[in-house]
Order: sequence, then C-alpha cells, then structure tokens
Amino acid sequence: MKYQLLLCEEAIAIASLKNDVLREVGALARCIWSIHDIVFRGLGLQRGQFVFLTRVCEHPGVNLAELSALLKVDKTTTTKAVQKLLAEGYVERRRDDVDGRMWRLVPTARALGLYPRLIAEENRCLDICLAGFVGGERAAAESLLRRMRGNIEQEWQAMKTGRGEEDVRDHR
Repeated sequence: MKYQLLLCEEAIAIASLKNDVLREVGALARCIWSIHDIVFRGLGLQRGQFVFLTRVCEHPGVNLAELSALLKVDKTTTTKAVQKLLAEGYVERRRDDVDGRMWRLVPTARALGLYPRLIAEENRCLDICLAGFVGGERAAAESLLRRMRGNIEQEWQAMKTGRGEEDVRDHR
C-alpha cells in the first residue's frame, strides 16, 4: 500500500497541471448544463437540446454544418440533436432555394414561443455566475474567455482536420 501511495505521489510531482483554469471552466459549464437540463426537461427538451434550439432560433435557415461550427460539436452530435428537435416539433427542415440538396433548419412557432424562456434561464444563470463582480469585472471575464476560445479554436480546427495530431504526439 505504501508503494502505491509513493508511486502516486511521484506521479503527482512529475506531472502537474500548470493552472486549474480549464478545470474551472469545465466545472462551470457542467453545472450550468445540468441546471438547464433540469429546468428544460419540463418543457420537453432532452439533455443539451436547448443549445441547438437557441442557435436555430437565432440563426434561422442555418444548415447542419453551420450549426455544428457554431456550437463547436461534430456533425453526428448535431444530427442526433436536430432529429429529436424535428420529432418534437421545434424545428423544420426546408430545402435550400439555391442548392436543392441542402436542408435549412428553421424554428417552428413552438420553438419561437419557447425561445424567450430559454434566454431568460440563460440570463438567470449568468446573473448567478457573475454575482459579486464589480466594475469592469464582467466585461473583463467575457473578454478573457473570448480570447481563450479564440486561442483554442485554431487548435480545434487543426485537430478536426487531422493537421494537429502530430503536434500532440510530439508532446507526449
């Protein structure tokens, strides 16, 4: 038992995280998503669908690839979520006017009626998260998070296309 504990302590000493910021961002996101899932379950939305629904309401006519890019998720995840929204009557598919092979997603009246409640809940969580922030702290937090996202988006794009895998292997 002492040997296992010693190995564990050595591993911790050898490999330590530079900063906990990504863990904090992840914990924050998971808490918010969990709250949203509980609140929106009563509205007929399943796990995480509210994010897809809000973006379709905000970007009527968006296609699956564009929606995936907006949300930074893969097309399979988007397709599954959209299929459920279609089945629940929140979203409709319409053929593109120019390219008949492409489908555009538009919110239904049901979705547009629900949208203000979704945004109100998002705003409520924002107010909770930013409680106690003073002066320019709210703007600074948003600015820093946007910069972080911008920094990692380049890596995300490279990894999605397979161009960044060599760099990751080199760091192992």
